[in-house]
Parts: sequence; C-alpha cells; structure tokens
Amino acid sequence: MSDRKMSYIGLPRKIPASGRSVGKERYAREPLAKFIRKHWPLYVMIVPMLVYFLVFKYIPLLGSVIAFKDYNIFDGFIASKWVGFQWFETLATQRKFLAIFRNTVIISLYQIVFAFPAPIILALLMNEVRKTAFKRTVQTIVYLPHFLSWALVYGMAYMMFSTQTGLVTQLLAHFDIAPIHLLQTPEYFRTLVVGAGMWKEMGWSAIIFLAALTGISPSLYEAAQLDGASRWRQLLHVTLPGLLPAIVILLLLKIGNVLDVGFEQIYVFLNPLTYSVGEVLDTYSFRLGIINGEFSITTAIGLFKSVIGFVLLVSVNKLSNKITGEGLY
Repeated sequence: MSDRKMSYIGLPRKIPASGRSVGKERYAREPLAKFIRKHWPLYVMIVPMLVYFLVFKYIPLLGSVIAFKDYNIFDGFIASKWVGFQWFETLATQRKFLAIFRNTVIISLYQIVFAFPAPIILALLMNEVRKTAFKRTVQTIVYLPHFLSWALVYGMAYMMFSTQTGLVTQLLAHFDIAPIHLLQTPEYFRTLVVGAGMWKEMGWSAIIFLAALTGISPSLYEAAQLDGASRWRQLLHVTLPGLLPAIVILLLLKIGNVLDVGFEQIYVFLNPLTYSVGEVLDTYSFRLGIINGEFSITTAIGLFKSVIGFVLLVSVNKLSNKITGEGLY
C-alpha cells in the first residue's frame, strides 16, 4: 500500500471547499435533520426534562410580575393594580426585614465555612482507608442520615437535648449539672441547625469528592513517591489540585444560592423563642405568602434573592477564573 493511501487510514473524509485552496479544506458535516433522525432516541429521552423545566421553571417566571403589582387573587396577575417598586421599598425600610436578611447571611456563612469543607475532609479521610470492608461500612453509616426527613432529625434532636427527657440532660444530671435549654436558647440555635445539617448531608455530599478522587491519575502519586514526597506532601500537591475543579464548581453553586439556607431545615427547629436569630427569608416568605396571603411582597423577596444570587455568582465566577483558572463558564 502506498504512503499516500496509508496517510488516509483512520482519518475523516475531507471535502475541499468550493473556490478555496486545498490548504483550507473543511470536514464534511452530516445534515442536521439526518443527524436528528439517526439519534432520535437520545432526543426523546431529554423531552421529559425539557417539559419539566418549561412547565415548572420558565412559565412560572411570568408570574413574577406580581412583585410590581398590588396582587389580588380574584383579579389575576394581569388585571391587578401596578405599583412599581413599592414592595421593594417597603422591604428596604422594614427593620424586621433587615434583621431577617442578617440572620440569613450569617447562617449561610456558617454553612459555607463549616458545612461546606466537612464532606471534603470526610472524602480525604475515606480515601486513605485501605481496607475495603471497613471503608464500605463507614460509607454506609455516613450516607444513611441523608435519607432521613428533617422532621425525624428534629425528633432525634429533641430526644437528645430536651430538658425533660433528653439524653444529654440525663447525663448532665448524673454529674449534678443543671440542664441546658439548647432547643429554646437563641445563642445555640444557629450552631444546632448548622451542626444538624452537617451530620445529615456530609456523607452524601462526599460522594462527589470521592468520585473526583478516583479521577486523579495514579501515575502522579507514583511520581511523587519517587521524588520522596510524604503522604502530607502528596495531599497538598497531588490530591488537592485534583479536587480543585470539583471544589470550585460546588462552591460557586453554593455562593449563587447564598440566601437559600434550607426552608425545612430551619422551619422544624424554629420556635417563638428563637425567632430573633432563626427567622430567615425562606420562613419569612412562607409566613407572609402562605399564612397571610401577601403574595406580592413574597414574590418581591424571591426576586431580591434571585438578583443577589445572580450578581454574586457572576462576580465570584469571574474572580475564580482569574485566580484558579476554574469556573462554571
């Protein structure tokens, strides 16, 4: 076989562009209609997802206009009176709203500082375990809390910290120590809620980082060992750089949802004694919209959260691309 024929083995067929030189050849492309007919099962599979986003995500966006109206459920969002930015001005001048916004930001920062690194640390620790049976047992144990409802988690917290029958109270009484009202004391509310969230979701969130660890090439560790790197050095110079893309993407998504601290998580732990430190935008919207029927101001709160999240996501993503070279886009 000639060298000319050999050079074309395994290469896609090229068609010279009309009116152009041979050096400006372009690959032949299959017509779009033919490509869709050829791969129609794949397109059918994404139809339910497209319908879901269309019906439950994009069409409801039209209703966001009630944030700029004095919405009346009987008039509908089209016929209701237009009031402009009245509800946003109301929120900005309410001292209660500013306190609730502060609570939301503080709890979200607690989650970023303490809860976000927890699954990373857990994944790194589990990655060092060499006995497969022990590793799988630990994985099963730390995954299980994810499947518990928040109502059940609060029930377990009540059995632990109740001042009447709680396990912690009984242990303190054994040492003649007065019971601590953890569930009713504002000073402990944020720590309790964030700690419960860490316990519930830490194992499940670690799955992503364990998957990222499996994608790190073993040859990098072998090269590090040949250079005399210790396990700590391998962690710093091989493992963490390999995890960096996953860490950055998840951190950016968390920052984009910085004002979403988890409605159910906060609501089940909240009580009148802890409103001052535990009321967040999600629970406040629930009380205004579902209980009081003030749909316009509730929608205004939702738009406020969306705008803040969007601005933070774009800004932090741009900063991350400059510093680490990693980002969502």
